[in-house]
Amino acid sequence: MTDPFLSDFLAAGVDADEVPELAALNAARPLLDAFITLFRGTEAEVLMRLLVLREIGREADAPRWAPEALRTRFTYLDAVKLETVLKRLRDNGLLAIGEDGHYALSDHGRNAVAAIAMLLRFGEEEDAELGFLTAQLAGLQAVGGITAESLGHLLSKLNDLTWHFEEAIASGSEFRILDARRRLSANGRWLERGTELLNRLLADPEVDFDIARIAQRIGLAQSRLARADASFQRALNKIEAQRVTLGASGISSSDVAAWLRGLDAAAIATLAAEACASVPELPLLAGGHELLDRAEALLEGGGTATAADTTLPPADEAATGFAPQAEDLRLLEHFTHRLEALPAPQPLHRIIAGGGFAPASYRLSLLALLADGAESGPEEGPVGSFMRLPLEVEFGDTLTAVGEDEIAAMTLGEVRPRAAAPA
Repeated sequence: MTDPFLSDFLAAGVDADEVPELAALNAARPLLDAFITLFRGTEAEVLMRLLVLREIGREADAPRWAPEALRTRFTYLDAVKLETVLKRLRDNGLLAIGEDGHYALSDHGRNAVAAIAMLLRFGEEEDAELGFLTAQLAGLQAVGGITAESLGHLLSKLNDLTWHFEEAIASGSEFRILDARRRLSANGRWLERGTELLNRLLADPEVDFDIARIAQRIGLAQSRLARADASFQRALNKIEAQRVTLGASGISSSDVAAWLRGLDAAAIATLAAEACASVPELPLLAGGHELLDRAEALLEGGGTATAADTTLPPADEAATGFAPQAEDLRLLEHFTHRLEALPAPQPLHRIIAGGGFAPASYRLSLLALLADGAESGPEEGPVGSFMRLPLEVEFGDTLTAVGEDEIAAMTLGEVRPRAAAPA
């Protein structure tokens, strides 16, 4: 039977029976009426109906309640208000009452309670919608009831997440990118379960064409989300390269921005009270007539602009006795003399040790330079002399323990004269 009130929403000359999209909703009117009953009225009335209905459905071993048991269970509610709520639920088919006067949930009431319980369960987690949709699809797949419409809801959510992440990257805001990255991490397990669900779905050779088409599009959307973490890292690397440190304090511009984001509007207004002017400071304030007179004088050649003072300041005596700082290559020269006198192959860690971690790191970098060959070095100077040493340097792929000279472990290797054969 068509609802006469629907004609108020339809265009002139259109009947509700002529709109196929309304057929499924009309067929589910009893279930929709149950939800309408639950959520019509003030917020307090809605909360009380949900409270009573959930508590009645929570008892699984004894699902039938006597009126006295209900009054005992809800002693914290006003007795008259409780009777009003029970009557509203009973009259609208959410509660059923037997011949013995005991209350129990109707079929529509139990379905409504189960749906609300699932929504509340996922409401405790971040991005509850994706988890709810994935769990819903898993349940539908278990009973063989997956439809193209149910898959379309998941595809829409994945595309919405992709759009949100792309907007965060395009904004260039470090905080939006970090929030988006945390959101992606929170959705990781749901994306994995969605992938497992799609693999099982597409493995069925008899799956419907529309379902398979949407499932493939979901797979592409999940692949884009899987690559989003790398995009976040690239964007954060660019921001890191542009980060500004305030002097030698160690405080960066990101730290200042994070601190400002933690303040309320009143605190920020207090900070900016003496830092910002209410109006800009204008060096010249002139109207149209003044500007026109000035322009006429310049066009007639009767006036010239005041020449700017370009006089240079008086010359100062250059400081005497200043010598440019020369690079200290004594460690390089000493290391070169040591290697010239190398009689036999030596382990790498013995060659570079001595003087602590910093000199050892310097010697190791020199040996890595020596391994590149003499042709890559300059022709003259200490560096060129070092590069022409008749030595061979071999670096291994494993670590060897050192335990001395501030070195715990380093790459296994060997330095040997070029005439000597490998050990």
